[in-house]
Parts: sequence; structure tokens; C-alpha cells
Amino acid sequence: MNNDSLQELVEKVSMECFDRAFEHQAYFNKRLRTTGGRYILNTHHIEVNFKYYEEFGEEELIGIIKHELCHYHLHLMGKGYKHGDQEFEALLKQVGAPRYCSSLPSIQKKNKNVFYRCKDCNYLYKRKRKVDITKYRCGRCKGSLLLKKGIDS
Repeated sequence: MNNDSLQELVEKVSMECFDRAFEHQAYFNKRLRTTGGRYILNTHHIEVNFKYYEEFGEEELIGIIKHELCHYHLHLMGKGYKHGDQEFEALLKQVGAPRYCSSLPSIQKKNKNVFYRCKDCNYLYKRKRKVDITKYRCGRCKGSLLLKKGIDS
């Protein structure tokens, strides 16, 4: 799928689900990482994350398009287009658009915990991010820390 076929799909979904024409541009933005798509307020264009099409297919893509079209049409009509607005939530339900897109399997964060053990009191610290062991000390005894690969190490 390319930008031209995406534009046609957005126009088709807009007419079928909203009975309104989509008169702006829709295109893939390969730099999007954590979101399925976005509606740009200034230009009224819609950007879609190409990875969602690659990994989930057209069904997920249509859900993202419906969601962004809800923002688009409500904004142009001067109604509440933001996620917390009642009109937005009602339109999502009406057209069957998802509130959130699925998480991409390729970028899902693994449960990567980092463990540190105090040299003096052997207290075990579990962290989500690495810390600089030259700057940080044990909170119990002020001893120096050692990086561990796992709990048993």
C-alpha cells in the first residue's frame, strides 16, 4: 500500500461511515513510533503509522483511519474533537472506531529489569533503568553497588 491507495481508502471510509467527504491529505509517516496515526489541526491532514499496516493488516488500519476521521470531522464542525470530549466518544461508538490502537509487537517493551547488589549488606535493588554505580550508593548502608545480570547472579 502506498500514499495514493491510503488516500483512496480514507476517502472511502469517510463517505461510508461518516457520510462526509475527506477533502485533505492522508499519508503514511514512517517516523511515527508509538501511535497508530494522528490528525494535524493546522493542516487537517491525517498521518498514519505504516508499521500498523505491515504488522496487523488493513483491518487495524481502517480502525485507525476511523479514529482519526472522528477527530477530523468533529474539528471541522466545531464540536468537541479531543479524546475526553463526550461528542468524540459518542462518535467513536457510532462508527465503531477503537479508542486506542493495538500495541505493535515489534516495539513492545520487554520486562527488562536491572538488578544491583550492595557489596557490604548484600541488599538487592531492582530497577527498570540502569543507574551510574559510581554516583549511587546503597540506601541502607552507603556501600557501593554491583550490577547483576539476574537475581541468582
